[in-house]
Amino acid sequence: MKITISFLLLSAIFFISACKKKPSEADEPKLIVKIVVDSTQVRLGNLGTPSTIPAGNAGQHPSFNSIAAHYLELAPSATTALGNGTILYHAPETTLGGSTAIDFSKAIVKKSGEVYLEIPLKDVAVGNYEWVRLSVSYQNYDVKFHYAGQPYTGTIASFVGFKNYITSFLVKNQSVSVNANKSQGYWAFESIAGVQTGQSAGSTTVPNPLASTSPIPAGSCVVTGQFATPFTITGNEKNNITVIMSLSVNKSFEWKDLNGNGKWDVDPGSGEDVVDMGLRGLIPIVQ
Repeated sequence: MKITISFLLLSAIFFISACKKKPSEADEPKLIVKIVVDSTQVRLGNLGTPSTIPAGNAGQHPSFNSIAAHYLELAPSATTALGNGTILYHAPETTLGGSTAIDFSKAIVKKSGEVYLEIPLKDVAVGNYEWVRLSVSYQNYDVKFHYAGQPYTGTIASFVGFKNYITSFLVKNQSVSVNANKSQGYWAFESIAGVQTGQSAGSTTVPNPLASTSPIPAGSCVVTGQFATPFTITGNEKNNITVIMSLSVNKSFEWKDLNGNGKWDVDPGSGEDVVDMGLRGLIPIVQ
């Protein structure tokens, strides 16, 4: 009887121990990254200083449907060169189109405010970070336009990464097949007339307040922003940390307003070409 009772007790202890929840990656504290767009945020130029719309142009706040990023890095100081900080994310790339390009088929495309990345905090290097760099590769948004004097809403798919290899993509209701590399500035516009595509050059504002100490390559869309206070990783974090990447879309869609009416007129021969589809600043917010 004693042997039987002892055996049962040992079995029960083993069973209870086996049923205890084992630590897993799901339980580890994470750095949660969200990307949001904000039309009320200050409007910046390429050098990270406030920028107004020049005479002869007009702009509007695009209504975002989705956004994708290619690269995310934490930088300790204003002199940290691009790539020498702590790289948190680098999207898949491919050479299927010839030269190296972002593989759009593998891009993480999310709505504004959704969780974009979850990174175990144990994988983030210990240190103090004053700056963050976010490379945006794709934007999808609605804009207002006028045709024959009537107002309409259309959808723009804008590829702002340094280069994207694109098989196909959905603008709003219609798909576009590409199967090639496309440089920064490739776009598609779905409206009452169907889908138009084009390639613009020099029409992507990329604010970088560190242009004099830590420049970014031409043709990239690496937006740079400063934390209000240094963002510190100690290595002893027990809880999740959320960082909001708040991007300014304050009149980020800009065109030549030749008739001065403040409306984007797309009638044939209007000449109201789009001059900028970039972003207008980045403010990282720690929660």
